[in-house]
Amino acid sequence: MAPTTFSRARLIRMRDTLSGHVERGQVPGLVSLVSRRGEVHVNAMGSLALHGEPVRRDSIFRISSMSKAVTAVAAMILVEECELRLDDPVEQWLPELANRRVLRRFDSPLDDTVPARRSITVRDLLTFRLGMGLGLAPPGSTPIQQAMQEMQLGQGLPAPARVVALEEWIRRLGMLPLMHQPGERWMYHTGSDVLGVLIDRAADQPFEAFLRERIFEPLGMKDTGFFVPDSKIDRFATSYLTDATTGALSLHDEAEGGQWSRRPAFAGGGEGLVSTADDFLAFSLMLMNKGRHGANRILSRSSVEAMVTDQLTLEQKAATAWPGGYFDNHGWGFGVGVCTRRTDPAEPEGCFGWDGGLGTAWRCDPQEDLVTVLMTQAVWASPAVPAVVQDFRTLAYAAIDD
Repeated sequence: MAPTTFSRARLIRMRDTLSGHVERGQVPGLVSLVSRRGEVHVNAMGSLALHGEPVRRDSIFRISSMSKAVTAVAAMILVEECELRLDDPVEQWLPELANRRVLRRFDSPLDDTVPARRSITVRDLLTFRLGMGLGLAPPGSTPIQQAMQEMQLGQGLPAPARVVALEEWIRRLGMLPLMHQPGERWMYHTGSDVLGVLIDRAADQPFEAFLRERIFEPLGMKDTGFFVPDSKIDRFATSYLTDATTGALSLHDEAEGGQWSRRPAFAGGGEGLVSTADDFLAFSLMLMNKGRHGANRILSRSSVEAMVTDQLTLEQKAATAWPGGYFDNHGWGFGVGVCTRRTDPAEPEGCFGWDGGLGTAWRCDPQEDLVTVLMTQAVWASPAVPAVVQDFRTLAYAAIDD
């Protein structure tokens, strides 16, 4: 028998604790995966829909913002091929974003602007410092948020079937002023969607096709994409909203006939993908192996190291309001969050990854050679990490037995 790096008793504790979250109705079902030094343990429990078919190891989930890391890898492939350069202005590929105007204040009227001090760069998109993103004020509470909402530019929960096509999306974004000067501060999300448009144009092929040919097929990620075809819809989880007060679940998106059951007009680099636990393990192991997967090299070691290095200055972090004091002990690399200081047993310095607000969570820990992936279909009720995610991470680290 091969030696184990995990405590069997503590893996059982993990299974029982996660099962409790399902039995109490906090999530209809889940797949949990922990991988360390080639040893992989998976739990699949609960149902794909309330009172529906059982969750299986190969069940498909909406991974929402975990998509951002995939988009960043795609961009870095083009950087390595010198089709993109980190500090080049994006306007040579995205003329819609040339000659930017910037709001005087975040809550200013849309015509109260000043000129941008410089162009937006590829690096700005990767690090979310382009000057545009999700505001923490309630959606629609400022003129710029209201405009983005009305123009379907991604200010709420992912809804791929209701987003306009790529060319129209970037045209509309180019009509609006920036919220902040380029490079001034970190603003969540929008950079990844713009990055997908940039990749589409720089690669001279659809973004979705580029991901498939350069990442998904080499890594064997056969169930990852921007929609679920009819042949796989029986493995796709139904999505549920979580009431922040009561914890009750209500329908958000059906599997069959829902938002991800057909190819979207706009393949969103920030939140559009679906995947499985094993597919995302393959992606994770590629990053943990410094860009290599078996005989395939997706990225160079130096590119992966840059991706998982904190790229934000102290001033940029101080200018960023993000819930829970996240930037007190974290930073942001290229498409991933990075832990910069250990304040929790389950988040050591140097670990990286990100979560998906529709119910998923992912981390890589190079020091422990540990990958953790949790797939659920319960939308987060707030920016605070749900108990099921906290417990999974705590128990994954507690199970290490060497």
